[in-house]
Amino acid sequence: MASNENLPPNVIKQLAKELKSLDESPPDGIKVVVNDEDFSQICADIEGPVGTPYENGLFRMKLALSHDFPHSPPKGYFMTKIFHPNVASNGEICVNTLKKDWNPSLGLRHVLSVVRCLLIEPFPESALNEQAGKMLLENYEEYARHARLYTGIHAKPKPKFKTGAISESTTALNVGQPNNETPAAIPSSVADINRVITATEQIANVPVAAAAGSASVATTTQKREAGLAKVQADKKKVDARKKSLKRL
Repeated sequence: MASNENLPPNVIKQLAKELKSLDESPPDGIKVVVNDEDFSQICADIEGPVGTPYENGLFRMKLALSHDFPHSPPKGYFMTKIFHPNVASNGEICVNTLKKDWNPSLGLRHVLSVVRCLLIEPFPESALNEQAGKMLLENYEEYARHARLYTGIHAKPKPKFKTGAISESTTALNVGQPNNETPAAIPSSVADINRVITATEQIANVPVAAAAGSASVATTTQKREAGLAKVQADKKKVDARKKSLKRL
C-alpha cells in the first residue's frame, strides 16, 4: 500500500504546503480531501460546472503520485462514474497536462483546475471513451443527454441534513398520548379511576425529547393537563353516583 514512505522528504514537505493552501483557499468548485498519512493519493471533490451536462453533480477524483513525483506526472482517475470522452471505463483521465505537457513545476492546484476545465471543454480527439467522443462530435444533444443521465445517477451530492432525528423526536412526544378521535369511556369504579390516574401520571413523567420545539412541548403539556382534569371530573361523577345510590 502506498504511503508517505514512498515519497522523498522534500516532496512530502512541498505537498503538505500545497495541500494546506488548497484547504485554506480552495479553487472554484474543488474541495481537496486530505489524508495526512498518505500524500501519494490526493483526492478531491469536483462540482460539475454550471452550463454543462455535469451541472449539479459532485465528482470524486484522485491523483496517484509515483515514487519519482514530481519528475513524472501523477495519474488521474475519476472515482465517480462519468460519461466523458476523456475518461476511460476504469476512471482513468486523459489530458495532456498529465502526459506530454507535464512539467515538474506544475502544482496540484493547476492540475486539479485543468481536470475541472475538462468537464467544460472535452477533447474528443484524444478520447478514451470512443462512444462519448463520437457522440460529442456527431450529436451533441445525445451526448449531453447521456452525460446528464450518468450525472443524475452516479454523481448526486449526499444530503447535508438528516430528518431521522426530527421524526424520532416527534414520535417520542406522541408516545402514550390519548387518542382524541375516540372518546374515552367514563370509569365505573374506584379501581378503574385509580388505573386511569396511574396511567396519566406515567404519561406526565414521559421525558420530552430535547429536539422538539417549544410549541410542541406546550401543546403536549396542555394535553396532559386536559387529561388530568378529565380524570378528576370523571372521579367526581363516580363519587356523585355513589352518593345517589346510598340515598336510595
